[in-house]
Amino acid sequence: MKNIRTIKHLFLSAFFCCLFSLIVSCDSFVDVAQPNSQLTSEAVFNDYATATAAMKDVYAKMRDGGLLTGKPVGLSHLLGLYADELVSYQTSSTSGLPFYNNVLTPTHTYLQDLWNTTYSQIYASNAVIKGVAKSTGLTAGQKAQLTGEALFARALLHSYLAGTYGACPYITTPDYEQNINVSRLSKAQVYALCILDLEQAKTLIPEAYVGNSRVRPNKFAVSALLARMYLYSERWAEASNEASVVLNQSVLYAWEPDLNKVFLKACTSTIWQFAPAGTSGNTQEGALFVFNAGPPPTVSLSPVLYNSFESGDLRKSSWIRTITSGANTWRHANKYKQGAGALPTVECSVVLRLAEQYLIRAEARAEQGQLTSALQDLNFIRNNAGLANTTAVTQSAIVDAIIKERQVELFTEFGHRFFDLQRSGKLDATLVPSKPGWNSTDIFWPVPQSELLINPNLAPQNDGY
Repeated sequence: MKNIRTIKHLFLSAFFCCLFSLIVSCDSFVDVAQPNSQLTSEAVFNDYATATAAMKDVYAKMRDGGLLTGKPVGLSHLLGLYADELVSYQTSSTSGLPFYNNVLTPTHTYLQDLWNTTYSQIYASNAVIKGVAKSTGLTAGQKAQLTGEALFARALLHSYLAGTYGACPYITTPDYEQNINVSRLSKAQVYALCILDLEQAKTLIPEAYVGNSRVRPNKFAVSALLARMYLYSERWAEASNEASVVLNQSVLYAWEPDLNKVFLKACTSTIWQFAPAGTSGNTQEGALFVFNAGPPPTVSLSPVLYNSFESGDLRKSSWIRTITSGANTWRHANKYKQGAGALPTVECSVVLRLAEQYLIRAEARAEQGQLTSALQDLNFIRNNAGLANTTAVTQSAIVDAIIKERQVELFTEFGHRFFDLQRSGKLDATLVPSKPGWNSTDIFWPVPQSELLINPNLAPQNDGY
């Protein structure tokens, strides 16, 4: 893998420079003072405050770069372009335009950046696991909390790598000498390892949130991600059970019926979210998607997405905003309503929320033939959006209705639409009519060419590239 030594060096340098100086809001990622002298890694993990700061720094890096960032290089943007959610107004071949036109090459700078940045975040998670295990200054409970969080982060990051690049390495140690010649595992193998990490994390992380803003995962955040991974792995009973674990926590999670409040930082249906990077700012997604005059500076919502909403769907009016100029009309995602600029923080970037859990359980139940229960979950989401119960009756029709509901509920959120089409085998049937550049081999992105040159064990390249 490219630059494992470099990743190690950059992580350590950035860690000591930035660990205590992150500017945060919602709930502080880092809340300890700058020390008078540089710390050794051993000292970092012998103190709970600094060890906690190391884990919070992982979340900050995930928010600011790699697959989960709300910036243009992140999946909410790129997979929205790659599937059928967004229209690009970019012109450069080094922007998101090749993702929209489906003309990606293994040398695209975004692919290289995403690969390296995400594996750097995985390295940081593994460094926390190793440092905490060797610590002599942390209590057993503190070790369990931090180890569980790092396992959660490691599984989350690998799951997105496998969904986008297909076969990829699963890295479980910060030892670059072990990682330098790693090989790729199939997507199914990666998902299985994600599940193992999450099952372990679930035994370690407590039920209560640390802090008040749900910016650090608790046990139910682990269950929420575990439910998704079980669903993606077609382990229907386990997916349904894990989603129920979350949905049964009615004291901790209260359903928010007001669609305009779902993405506010204090929403009670949020399971886990990123804090913004400053005390006077909101989400990177809002800065990317919101515009007030046309033509759009970066992207707009596609007509395909807009026309997929049924008449009377309140999500269409609450989560989509229309901008007109003369005869021209554009629309942008309006889930996050605060655009760019220094404004009081009212929104956090939501990674896991209750609506997904209802739809996971609905699909898992339908796949098991539990159609009445599946319809109850599906119709709960529909009714909250102002829609009548679905007319689907048969098992296959209900599953299709759930996938359609996910399209209008989870749009522009970390690539859900693309992953749903991918796992249901509907990419070609859905995208060929609307995306002239789409090919069957586009199911995965190419592995960065520079990675293959440095580590031949990553070969072969994905089909089509």
